[in-house]
Amino acid sequence: MTQLDLTALAPQERYKLLTALVIPRPVAWVTTQDKSGRVNAAPFSFFNLFGQDPALVILGLEHARDGSGPKDTARNIAATEEFVVNIVTPDLIGPMVETAAAYPPDVSEPQALGLELAPSSQVAPPRLAAAPVAIECRLKDTLRYSDERDIVVGEAVALAARDGLIDTDRMHVDWEGGFPLARLFADRYARLEEIARHPIPQPKEQP
Repeated sequence: MTQLDLTALAPQERYKLLTALVIPRPVAWVTTQDKSGRVNAAPFSFFNLFGQDPALVILGLEHARDGSGPKDTARNIAATEEFVVNIVTPDLIGPMVETAAAYPPDVSEPQALGLELAPSSQVAPPRLAAAPVAIECRLKDTLRYSDERDIVVGEAVALAARDGLIDTDRMHVDWEGGFPLARLFADRYARLEEIARHPIPQPKEQP
């Protein structure tokens, strides 16, 4: 077995290694809005959620590498306490990656790239109209363990989904094979495929 002391590695080496090992990861295509109403869109693969009560969405937001502080998404969330997580499917990988480009703060990625927006129901930031699912969130807490990133915890308060995706009587989701995109590492992404079901068994009887 290869043994590595992670604390002895440079931060970028540690990041490169761990993000190539902990895969696949879901992608959050986050829309936020600044105080003037300008809409920002950016993808993040430090993303997960807890669906119990309250339903919590967890985001890891990197700061600018030049040391200038939080990027647009983190700054907007801190200012308005609201954001929307748009779920990315493989057909949206092109525009999603384009929003990761380093646009200046006074440029709206959706406007620059011609991405259609749609109003949210309970928060001010709009959702991306092409996304099959959008989860509206309000800020609960921000954790900062270093000057390099924020860990944002938001409460999921509403969602919008394309027609036919959710059976609201049974609260059943049917992706019809078009599952969300997964992040691997560097510039690599993966399509998800459904695998056989493996229900949790009852404990084995002990002798």
